[in-house]
Amino acid sequence: MTNLIDRVIRLTGWRRWLTAFAAGAIGALAMPPFGFLPALFLSLTPAVWLLDGCGDARIAFDRKGLRAAAVIGWFWGFGYFVAGLWWLGAAFLVEADQFAWALPFGVLGLPALLAFFTAFGFALARLIWTTGGARILALALGLTVSEWLRGHLFTGFPWNNPGMALGQNLWLMQSASILGLYGLTVLAVLIGAAPATLWTGRSSRERWLSPALAALALGVMAIFGALRIPADPMPSVPNVALRIMQPNLPQDAKFNPRNREAIMRRYLSFSAGPGENGTRLENATHLIWPESAFPFLIHRDPESLAQIAALLRPGSTLITGAARMDDPLPGEAVGKFFNSILVIGNRGSILGVYDKVHLVPFGEYVPRFLDQLIRMVGLRQFVNIPGGFEPSAERGVLSVPGLPAVAATICYEAIFPGEILPDGPRPDVILNVTNDAWFGMTPGPYQHFAQARLRAVEEGIPLIRAANTGISAVVDPYGRIVKSLPLGTEGVLDAHLPLAIPPSVYRGYSLLILTVTLMVCCITPVVYRRRRNF
Repeated sequence: MTNLIDRVIRLTGWRRWLTAFAAGAIGALAMPPFGFLPALFLSLTPAVWLLDGCGDARIAFDRKGLRAAAVIGWFWGFGYFVAGLWWLGAAFLVEADQFAWALPFGVLGLPALLAFFTAFGFALARLIWTTGGARILALALGLTVSEWLRGHLFTGFPWNNPGMALGQNLWLMQSASILGLYGLTVLAVLIGAAPATLWTGRSSRERWLSPALAALALGVMAIFGALRIPADPMPSVPNVALRIMQPNLPQDAKFNPRNREAIMRRYLSFSAGPGENGTRLENATHLIWPESAFPFLIHRDPESLAQIAALLRPGSTLITGAARMDDPLPGEAVGKFFNSILVIGNRGSILGVYDKVHLVPFGEYVPRFLDQLIRMVGLRQFVNIPGGFEPSAERGVLSVPGLPAVAATICYEAIFPGEILPDGPRPDVILNVTNDAWFGMTPGPYQHFAQARLRAVEEGIPLIRAANTGISAVVDPYGRIVKSLPLGTEGVLDAHLPLAIPPSVYRGYSLLILTVTLMVCCITPVVYRRRRNF
């Protein structure tokens, strides 16, 4: 084994790059839906040995060593993101005549860009690199900082953060109530990279300390999670009965205006149909439909509003995703479009609106000058709306009759830790409506659901999720799935709404905890390097 490690450390050129790519790709197996935790070891342990080969660690600002570390980090990240995000290619095949040409840019181009974050992370780790177990802390610092940047720069894209390897297991995810996703990232890297010291330490204690601490950390997390989760189901919010309708419409049919009547009939018939154990719509106080449910502007369609009014019993409410258009301003041909959630009463009136704040770049909006340019050459963005959607100026509480205050999120807004709650009084339920039909029967919808589920644990607030193709679910504030509908099925889900629990430690101290953790990860390798007197 020592000979093998020495060969990995001494790799050069394309062999080093290919090894880094393969190690990163293996790491994607730790993400949903696979959840293969040993993939962390097989991915991050070789990363440590590859960084060991990046020059003399006694020279912190060695340009050659930093450049070599950045290159390794780029290839590692490229493998990780290609293997973890390949399913994005399915979106380019929904309208293949329009977008198939761009499939390589989505499947390879986006991972290539995201890999620059991991390149930075590896270079940052190399800057404070040392020997022994302390170098594991350096890698944890580098990758966590780079992941934080990935989640915030250029509108942010924290998809498949390494912390999700721990954030999908019910017991292990409970630590997110204290540490949050980025705290889990620190632990995931420390645990995954710990075996690297088994064959490279200078003493028996140095070789076994990191793996022993990693095993201890996993054990403490599991015990904490098991003790934190109550034995009994959460009590329910009084006088609230939810019905989530999952239509399972293919994406190519969903946004075709020619199908408006058929789509509306499908929604109405599924919503009124029998549920599990013979439950009926009449028993529900709140009916919930998924994101962008209609290929037309329902708030400007009196006939459809009348059909909804006829569907709902007195006192019940529909919450649905829908495109919305403001009245045009003087001099404008059309108003601004929003990706929204509408609250519709049993008389067909609009009782509440939430407009999406965090739009998907190039999916929901393109800068206006670029939108005009691509249309001039016969191309367009995925959502065929002139200029795309407009973002809402601020995140607010959605008021729904009969429900506690709602923190509304649309589609991938739910993947941003710490950003889903509005300022002011804390809401008592998270609502996430999404489509996910763009990605078919791939890992994408599973990854999306897992990230939304972790928000419930971080905030201590139950989650209601309505998806077009799945996964629709009601999740309690401990991340337990109360009820769910699987991917690729149609039907209704009837459930009660669990109560929220008091605010988590994460809610009040997340930034402080993360800052202290990263300082420890930074200072320890530096002190260790000086004590060893390279």
